[in-house]
Amino acid sequence: MKNLSKLVMALGLTVAAMATHAAGTLVYCSEASPEGFDTAQYTGGQTFDAAGMAIFNRLVEFERGTTKVVPALAESYDTAPDGLTYTFHLRKGVKFHTTENFTPSRTFNADDVVFTFMRMFDKSNAFAKAYTVQYPYAGDTGLDSNVASVRKTDDYTVVFLLKKPDPDLLPKIAMPVFSILSAEHANKLLTAGTPALINQQPVGTGPYILKRYQKDSQIRYAGNKEYWNPKDVKVDNLIFAITTDGAVRAQKIKAGECQAMSYPKPQDLDSLKADPKLKVISAPGFNIGYLAYNTEKPITGKLEVRQALDMAINRKAIIDAVYQGQGQEASNPFPSSLWSYNPALKNPPLDIEKAKALLKKAGYPDGFEITLWSMPVVRPYNPNAKLMAEMIQSDWAKIGVKAKIVSYEWGEYLKRMKAGEQDAGLIGWSGDYASPDNFLGVLLTCEAVGGSNYARYCSKEFDGMVLKARNSLDQKERTALYMKAQEVFKRDMPWSTIAHSTVSLPTAKGVEGLKISPFAVFDFAGVSVK
Repeated sequence: MKNLSKLVMALGLTVAAMATHAAGTLVYCSEASPEGFDTAQYTGGQTFDAAGMAIFNRLVEFERGTTKVVPALAESYDTAPDGLTYTFHLRKGVKFHTTENFTPSRTFNADDVVFTFMRMFDKSNAFAKAYTVQYPYAGDTGLDSNVASVRKTDDYTVVFLLKKPDPDLLPKIAMPVFSILSAEHANKLLTAGTPALINQQPVGTGPYILKRYQKDSQIRYAGNKEYWNPKDVKVDNLIFAITTDGAVRAQKIKAGECQAMSYPKPQDLDSLKADPKLKVISAPGFNIGYLAYNTEKPITGKLEVRQALDMAINRKAIIDAVYQGQGQEASNPFPSSLWSYNPALKNPPLDIEKAKALLKKAGYPDGFEITLWSMPVVRPYNPNAKLMAEMIQSDWAKIGVKAKIVSYEWGEYLKRMKAGEQDAGLIGWSGDYASPDNFLGVLLTCEAVGGSNYARYCSKEFDGMVLKARNSLDQKERTALYMKAQEVFKRDMPWSTIAHSTVSLPTAKGVEGLKISPFAVFDFAGVSVK
């Protein structure tokens, strides 16, 4: 990230000035800076928006606003009856971006697909050896251990061979994290001894080309006039105006400084809906906001402690104050709209005296001190982490637990949480594909420790169920396994589940084509502004 900031180029123009510069300019008030521009290294939604959706494409993608997988850089694909072989037939004539640092000499082909995946899956890959970074989602999804090979059979045919069936392979590789990179660009960087620049000088095939980036301020893109799907590029310029304060984002969109904004605060929704220049659409969120307990820490590693802390949290008060009518209490690790949801699971009732008794049983009759990490940004699953942390801090004080609230810049917060520095931390998840594995497998398995498993929870019993379900082609078996795994999760309590939220999207009335994604990404392909 230090290198990323060194290459920042100042824009020298205000967002307001840019917004009035051309009719073909769309300004989006986003909530945070991207962690980088190489999506494979990250899990943050703001990175997927700024890089994966704007700059890149995948072999297959989700139809905008739905969970349906549709062809993209692969025009079609075939699946073997045993579920072990996937053959992708690639689109011809797709051009990579020409940037100030790179001019492609060829169009997209099978070499780019093989490079994109094998640098993540093969530790002996030359680029991976020269640029040693982690690819958390490759591990969290189990793809790095289950994909035996990705091979080119001709310039426009690629075959994936799996060790075990994975019925979720297509939706997994439709995620922004598996965006297709230019092998030619990577080879140029490798030859120059600067492979790390792949995270700062992205070259994709997507609808927008990165022009300038100023951390915590702006990202500026130009519409890709050579895009393979030209009807999806309807603005000349796309600008992300990075605005971390949700109230300020609301002020900007009311003032016409941006035409779309992310994650409004619940208390701002009524005034946004009442503004005649704006429109607000809403949809149930495919998400979960939760408090992760670091199960590797001496105190929070004890089940009785986690049970006591959970029992002391006044969920109703938090949901009323933080979500303000835009949230529903969560008892499971994923929302009820997802298949295999176990309706029998319930949160324990608020019980201060029983919580104190549990602490005494755990060896802490007088309580203890603990760090409670609070996210610095608004996310769809948590519109006000600071207030939530303060309310939990107050709740825990009633059982003798002194919580010190800790926060960092969002990218640093995620990095330190993945490293396990926290005792307990507020976090959440917006689903990336419509499978229980995207929650149970990605967030709670042993292989996801160091990635998106912020609780660092590792249970052989839980893993056995989830991984068996991941590789089964029998839907009934998968459902039964996932339902049982939820029971184990609730018994072991690596999280305090808090809420599922409703997602709202305010835009100017002249914006057309922008849809709420079930997966909480902002996709400006096909979007226009009048």
